[in-house]
Amino acid sequence: MSVAKSKRLFAVIAMLVVLAMTVTACGGNGDADGGDGDTADLVEVKIGVSSPFTGDVAALGTGIRNGAQLAIEEAAPELEEMGIKLSMLAVDDAADPKTGVNAANQMVSDSAVVGIVAHLNSGVSIPTSAVYNEAGVVQVSPASTNPALTLQGFENVFRVCTIDTVQGSFAAEYAYDELGFTSVAVIDDSTPYGEGLAAEFAAAFEAKGGTVTSKDKVQVKDQDFTALVTKIRADSPDLIYFGGMYTEAALVSKQSKEAGFEGPTMGGDGLYTQQFVDIAGAANAEGDFSTSIGLPLVEQPKGQEFTDMFEATFPGQTIEAYDTYAYDATMVVVEAIKAVAADLGVEEVTSAAGKQAIIEAVAATNMQGVTGIVSFDENGDTTNKAVTPYVVRDGAWVPYTN
Repeated sequence: MSVAKSKRLFAVIAMLVVLAMTVTACGGNGDADGGDGDTADLVEVKIGVSSPFTGDVAALGTGIRNGAQLAIEEAAPELEEMGIKLSMLAVDDAADPKTGVNAANQMVSDSAVVGIVAHLNSGVSIPTSAVYNEAGVVQVSPASTNPALTLQGFENVFRVCTIDTVQGSFAAEYAYDELGFTSVAVIDDSTPYGEGLAAEFAAAFEAKGGTVTSKDKVQVKDQDFTALVTKIRADSPDLIYFGGMYTEAALVSKQSKEAGFEGPTMGGDGLYTQQFVDIAGAANAEGDFSTSIGLPLVEQPKGQEFTDMFEATFPGQTIEAYDTYAYDATMVVVEAIKAVAADLGVEEVTSAAGKQAIIEAVAATNMQGVTGIVSFDENGDTTNKAVTPYVVRDGAWVPYTN
């Protein structure tokens, strides 16, 4: 090759390199609609999600994370068009108050976190709510039902589930009026949730004219209830009511049947999971009752849409009691983010003023969710008070009908 031809070749190559660099640089700013371009200019915004992802009640906590994830993934494209990169910061609270407070501090220490969807357990939500209040970040619980949570005077605390005063009294009246039980042994697991629910049930049951034959306390993670169920059997109540979560309740059901007690075990939404049946054993759990917040999934206004989305994202997994409530709780925060971004600008969403505006936007919520209309009263409690009774039939929970 001649020197002249070599020079011309190098000149062409140089021009091609410059052209390639120019095209790459132009594409680096991204398209106006977000496209496949660079997202470096987007404002990073996070929603914190915390519940027990490990331990004895991980099935319910993982379900909460799943529901929140679905909402965030659905909302992310629209928010990206607004200039926001939305993501989830999920932290395990292990159903433990101390661990929960650590999780809360971890989440609020991230300035991009503008809302919290948490927690499963009232005993975790109550102490962590003080952390969120101090940080000026909204908390929307999908599952914590103890009335004390929203009676602290915090303007940033909300929940999309109904409360124990509603569920406990509903269960007692249903047990007495519809199921025909006139005597009951009451047990709680010494947590704010379990104590509150059991107390509401016992008071309402006695108000109907029923007899509470005994009141006993156990501890979370207790496994041997032999002495307790033997004592209860001697009192011959029609029913055992358990205020607490599914693991201990299932063991009570199992061990009471093995001790010869012929009545069912009943409890609140903490029992409403297939895990209860699996731990107790289908034969022991047959005929046991629970109540759970809201309507059955098939009756929820957008239940089928949620089911389709869930099965596509989490094939082989089971929809748990609070998954749709976690989805709605997350969407409440998403809608508030959108409103504040439109009003104050996307750059202000993560500021102190933006987070305060998000709290105010959540308080004003009135939207159609999967579970129904989502709105809050002056305390931050849901206005949706629906409760559904369930019974174990052929190894699975089904809505109870006479």
